[in-house]
Amino acid sequence: MTDEAEAVREQYRKYVVGSVSRDPLVFSRARGCRVETIDGRTYLDFFPGWAVSGLGHCPPPVVAAIRRQAGRLIHVSNNYYHPWQGALAEKLSQVSFGGKVFFCNSGAEANEAALKLCRLYGKRSGGSRYTMISMENAFHGRTLATVTMTGQEKYSKPFEPLPSGFVTVPFNNLAAVRQAADAGAVAVILELVQGEGGINVAMPDFVQGLARLCEERDMLLVVDEVQTGFGRTGRMFAYQHFGITPHIMTLAKTMGGGYPIGAMVARPEIADLMTPGTHASTFGGNPLGCAASLAAIEMIERRGLLARAERYGGYLRRGLENLRKKFSCITEVRGIGLMLGFACDRQAAGLVALCREKGLLLNCTHGTVVRVMPPLTVSRKEISQALAVLEEALAEFQRMPCPGTS
Repeated sequence: MTDEAEAVREQYRKYVVGSVSRDPLVFSRARGCRVETIDGRTYLDFFPGWAVSGLGHCPPPVVAAIRRQAGRLIHVSNNYYHPWQGALAEKLSQVSFGGKVFFCNSGAEANEAALKLCRLYGKRSGGSRYTMISMENAFHGRTLATVTMTGQEKYSKPFEPLPSGFVTVPFNNLAAVRQAADAGAVAVILELVQGEGGINVAMPDFVQGLARLCEERDMLLVVDEVQTGFGRTGRMFAYQHFGITPHIMTLAKTMGGGYPIGAMVARPEIADLMTPGTHASTFGGNPLGCAASLAAIEMIERRGLLARAERYGGYLRRGLENLRKKFSCITEVRGIGLMLGFACDRQAAGLVALCREKGLLLNCTHGTVVRVMPPLTVSRKEISQALAVLEEALAEFQRMPCPGTS
């Protein structure tokens, strides 16, 4: 580690709130699947920016769009019009289910907007329903409301007392949702592939049953596509795998090709419950963010990245399955498209650290699950390189003592 890198870390220690655990690496540039530290070491990034850089680092069409837009118009108040917000809303409507769009800056903000819209829906015509049903091991954000809805005590307990109106049930358990709905809930929210929760994939029968239950009980079905959206699973949005149409979906991460932007999309008749003054976002839908997102969606479409995610996701999954057969410490491989992960029979942080030492960046979640989520632009060669590094690391990892064994 160089003196320059240590100087950066010292700045963080002195001046940045320590609410995030950080690895010691200091990055200064990136392109595609590669990131480079301030002292010149290059890493293969198979978990780029928590899926924010889903089109690779600094995707050229997005970079070009940001440069053009920055020289023309960066921001304008939302009480005026500008061409890029309308164009992006139309595009999102076209590639999804024909809804209307509220723009914000992050996934948590998108989910907050969805919560407010659900409450408006519950109070229409004099109603009083407001309870949201969410899933165990979900992750919907870190605001006070979304961390409550996340339903993981490790995130919410420090902030008690928590807001009321939230019920958490087991994932993939329709009977539990039905029981919670009996108490008068207004909506159900879920990720179709739980990311932070450990790459847990929703069962098709559960999702379709959930959609039917929502129609029967006049509840809204909210799909959190913050991590799954924009091609990550091989479809533009994950709900398109399941034969359903949500009432509301929330978006962020890959949406801006690396630039911060989020959105809530809702069916028009539901979206229209939000009237002037009910919600707003100062920076939401700004010209720069919209230009970046339009370029990102165009890149996905023009370069065939949905098919690529499906094809190369299959190649990566086969590689991970081969490693599972070779190393008994891997107990399961799961996921869809390029949203993959594998479970280990022990704490997996050590494995992720070994991979990092060897030049491969992955992520450990829920203690024993390793997330493998390269950008949609990843090449077959890069996948092969990553699998080779992972195999080398697994050979060392498996020889390490497993806690609880003699």
